[in-house]
Amino acid sequence: MTDPVLAARALVAERHPQAYAAFLGGSVITARRTAYSDLDMVVLLDCAPAPYRESLRFAGWPVELLVHTRSSWDGYVEREIPERRCPLLFMCAAGTLLLDHDGAGARLQQHARQLVADGPPKATASELDDRRYPLTDLLDDLAGCTDPGERLFITTELARRTAEFILLSDGAWLGGGKWLSRRLADARPGLPERLNAAVRAALDGHTDALVALVDEALAPAGGRLWEGYRREGIAGRDEVGEEVR
Repeated sequence: MTDPVLAARALVAERHPQAYAAFLGGSVITARRTAYSDLDMVVLLDCAPAPYRESLRFAGWPVELLVHTRSSWDGYVEREIPERRCPLLFMCAAGTLLLDHDGAGARLQQHARQLVADGPPKATASELDDRRYPLTDLLDDLAGCTDPGERLFITTELARRTAEFILLSDGAWLGGGKWLSRRLADARPGLPERLNAAVRAALDGHTDALVALVDEALAPAGGRLWEGYRREGIAGRDEVGEEVR
């Protein structure tokens, strides 16, 4: 395969010669690049056919192509920031600027970097309580679990939810999959390794380290929460009685 930056620039020239800005983000431009890394690209157009996304292959590379106008870019970012997870924002903030007409790409990148630096919205006490409750429930499930199959899913769910709870508590950005581990490592260096070791031990039935880690995460927010937790239902939505998510 060709150099990822050269391939990405060639793709833009072939597919969208009218583009005024383009970015290449993701693992492929970092030391974490693997044989399975793809080209995560953002292309900015003035008008249609943007916005759209497409998965394709180009010059031997798998490509995830996100094509936007500036208006649609702003709309997606504004909707995703409250969710504290915005891959589009990070692709432009941390990515390589491939194409820049009249400085528009540089200005967008600076704006993206400022939004990343500003951080996500601070979690409210209610939001943290809504996370403490299922973590407490999962800890009880783990304590009573004797089935290895059930322990697998309880343990992995505990790991994911604990990582997200720590990031929320720290006011950090969330992520999914490998990016959850990376965000956690940025916020708390060494913690993904501790969590990994605790999960591996728990899967073999030795749960003390995982329980201790979850309790450590919960402690600054008030610890475990079960008795007395209450939320009002919303008319027209079937939320009351929902199983632990």
